[in-house]
Amino acid sequence: MNIHYHMRMESKVIETDKIKELKKKIFITAYRAGAAHLASSFSVIDLLYVLYCKKIIRYNIENPWDERRDRLILSKGHACLALYVILNEIGMISDEELNSFCQPGSHLGGEPKLGVAPGIEASTGSLGHGLSFGVGMALGSKMNKYNNRIYVILGDGECQEGSVWEAAMSAANFKLGNLIVIVDDNRLQAMDSVDAIMGIRSWKEKWEAFGFDVSEVDGHNLNEVEQTLRNITDNDKPKLIISHTIKGHGVSFMEEVPIWHFRMPNEQELEIVKKELGISVEELG
Repeated sequence: MNIHYHMRMESKVIETDKIKELKKKIFITAYRAGAAHLASSFSVIDLLYVLYCKKIIRYNIENPWDERRDRLILSKGHACLALYVILNEIGMISDEELNSFCQPGSHLGGEPKLGVAPGIEASTGSLGHGLSFGVGMALGSKMNKYNNRIYVILGDGECQEGSVWEAAMSAANFKLGNLIVIVDDNRLQAMDSVDAIMGIRSWKEKWEAFGFDVSEVDGHNLNEVEQTLRNITDNDKPKLIISHTIKGHGVSFMEEVPIWHFRMPNEQELEIVKKELGISVEELG
């Protein structure tokens, strides 16, 4: 076997195991808290892993509030547990802080709150506002001539908010080439599929019409996501990446089932989660 092929396959297995480990941490943290948006967090964890752990996002752990830093706004704030776990992975949130998630007195709640920890760049969760924050940050960075990028992660259901399109129109008008928007296109929202509720089958033409450079990726293919992010063209057009994902990815009975937008497993379902994510009784505490 070609040694380079073998090394690539070995690396892929290791990274697949790492994603499973992160999903395991998400679930255990949620289980101890008694609630979380699990399916949404599982849908976006691969993307966040690539952005931070592959150092696409430029940050300085020694100076995390450097004004010239890259910023990420998780506009779909209900998936915040995935962000907290990644920030814990890179050392911006301690184990103690993560374990306090949604506990009395904790500053890590069910939606991100600006400033409570490095890497949390906006208070989100009321959907439709994150892109406007991102446009403001990108415009400010451009005016200050900072060589940084602003990343915004939107939900596909969230894109039904009119404020998203007002922000999109202004991003193109101000030629914000430092703005990278990623739509977590898992095709589901709280109550049903996005298609059933709003009849939206394709985002590409819509975002292109608003002046964005648009690309599409398999959001669970780490290599594809990384290469797409690294190959972003520097020009005056804002960027839009459609990340095709599966809501609840990694837990069989959660995948593409709308009721798992916000729900915890019962005893029977818990046994399946433990088996599929490799969780022991002792780890659940």
